[in-house]
Amino acid sequence: MMFNRIKLPLVVFALLGAQWSFAQVDLKDLRAKPDTNFVEQPKSPVQKINQVIIPIPKLGLEVDYWKHWTKFGLNLNQAAFSSNWVGGGVNSMAILGTAWHKSEYNKNNLQFTTEVDLRYGKIHNEGQLAKKNNDRIFWDNKLAYKLSRDWALYFSLTFESQFDVGYSYTTRNGIEVRNEFKSNFMAPGYFTESFGLEYKPDNTFSLRLGTGTARQTLVLDERAQSLTVEEYAIRYPENDGIRADQNNYGLGVGESFRNDLAFQITANLDRNLSKNLNIKARYNLFADYKELADPDHRLDAVLTAKVSNLVNVSLTGIMVYNSAEVARVQYSQALALGLTYSLPR
Repeated sequence: MMFNRIKLPLVVFALLGAQWSFAQVDLKDLRAKPDTNFVEQPKSPVQKINQVIIPIPKLGLEVDYWKHWTKFGLNLNQAAFSSNWVGGGVNSMAILGTAWHKSEYNKNNLQFTTEVDLRYGKIHNEGQLAKKNNDRIFWDNKLAYKLSRDWALYFSLTFESQFDVGYSYTTRNGIEVRNEFKSNFMAPGYFTESFGLEYKPDNTFSLRLGTGTARQTLVLDERAQSLTVEEYAIRYPENDGIRADQNNYGLGVGESFRNDLAFQITANLDRNLSKNLNIKARYNLFADYKELADPDHRLDAVLTAKVSNLVNVSLTGIMVYNSAEVARVQYSQALALGLTYSLPR
């Protein structure tokens, strides 16, 4: 009996030990490994990422060495009086059209400039013939190479003439009539070539010293060419005769071309005196080497006051001395209110 009582606890302990060992084995199997993930991951819709190369277009940037400026203008003056206006006056109308363009090329030390100035105007007073009061064709081209910041060697070519026929006028029996034929396109016309030094301290002022200058004068309309005393009497029988053969524009009878070698000074000014006030002037001295004591002078000046983007007031003055034309100073002056359109805006 005693043996059976001792044997029964041993069996119980053996069974408990076996169960404990089995429990330990199961727990080890159930222990999660560090790299185990029990949550099922959804499949990514992107199976493979392909490298895409996006082409970058070339910008194609280019340096523009040109600059351009353009202006168009129209001036109109008009006056009218009733027939019983006791203060006196005359009905009149004047119109002036202008066009100006400048292009400039700058690259390193090389500069090329071309400038065109065109003007044409007419005036008509009641009881008188219509006359032109402004007529000019001016085209200047300059090629320069910089020697320093302010000085450059230059070569220029300039053309000057007018558009329309010009006359002198007189009054006969209270009626205004044409007296003499004076000018026309290329009658006269001037070509001037000049080489020398240019002083240009800034973009508003320049001074050219043309030590080597040549000017050709052409009168291609025979009506503006010089006449002998007899030829003048035949062409203008109603005029008073002349005492000597003519020498129009420095050309004698039968001549239509003249070439002069000279020293030339040309000064250009284009400066804003204030925000809405600008002065533009050009002075030219032409001294023939054969007649250095009697040079030709011409001064063109325009003072412009800007009223609005389109409206401005301008005061224009011209002074000319050329003994081959008239042996005294010629001048003209005009004050006008007009419209001006400029590019670029």
